[in-house]
Amino acid sequence: MRFGIIGGTGFDSIGNDAEERIIDTPYGQVAVHVASLGGQEVAFIARHGRDHVIPPHLVNYRANVEALKSLGVTRVLASAAVGSLNAIMQPGDFVLPVQFIDFTRARQSTFYDGAGEVRHIDVTVPYCPQLRDALQHAGAFLGGDLHPAAVYVCTEGPRFETPAEIEMFRRLGGDIVGMTGVPEAPLAREAGICYAALAVVTNWAAGLADGPLAHDAISSQVSDQMVTVKRLFTGVIASWQEQPCRTCAPQGTEAG
Repeated sequence: MRFGIIGGTGFDSIGNDAEERIIDTPYGQVAVHVASLGGQEVAFIARHGRDHVIPPHLVNYRANVEALKSLGVTRVLASAAVGSLNAIMQPGDFVLPVQFIDFTRARQSTFYDGAGEVRHIDVTVPYCPQLRDALQHAGAFLGGDLHPAAVYVCTEGPRFETPAEIEMFRRLGGDIVGMTGVPEAPLAREAGICYAALAVVTNWAAGLADGPLAHDAISSQVSDQMVTVKRLFTGVIASWQEQPCRTCAPQGTEAG
């Protein structure tokens, strides 16, 4: 099984005919749904659970990545709902993160937690260039509504950010803000899995919006965009031409 999908807010199912598998990992159990997409068998995980009951700071990121790896997944496409602090990235647009800034505080962020091995993982290029290029190609029909590069700021949650924090993130070079991109991306790198995210802008960030932020309104906005997200993911999977990836491979090997 080559491809995995991690679905964020609004993307909690891959289809009614998916087979559920409960995967045991050293970090806990994970419900993985396996279905055909783009002519290939794909493993799907709903990041927040099928009924959106897991808040971002309590997602078991290590178990999710380990479960996909145990199924033989070598490439992961992930969706995410984000707020924008960049005037050109408007609600309803799609964005491909190219860098991240980590403002999380209390998450299990590595597989190497002192149990006999110390490793330092390079994340100069945090997201797989091959998958990002494939997503950009698949989304060419979106024109200017797909932004090919952005800096993703990840906060701890579950609260939204203050306007002062958003101004700080903007000054640091952030374009979009969310609560789930880290440690998901670096854990995938530690596992030797190619990983790319497709972010959907659901709202302006705090201080830039017309009023207070509400999760229900964000969920409603992102649900309208998930048909397009699934179309792009399907396009990437259906047209994928296998090639080694030196960026994401662990310990100098190549991810196949």
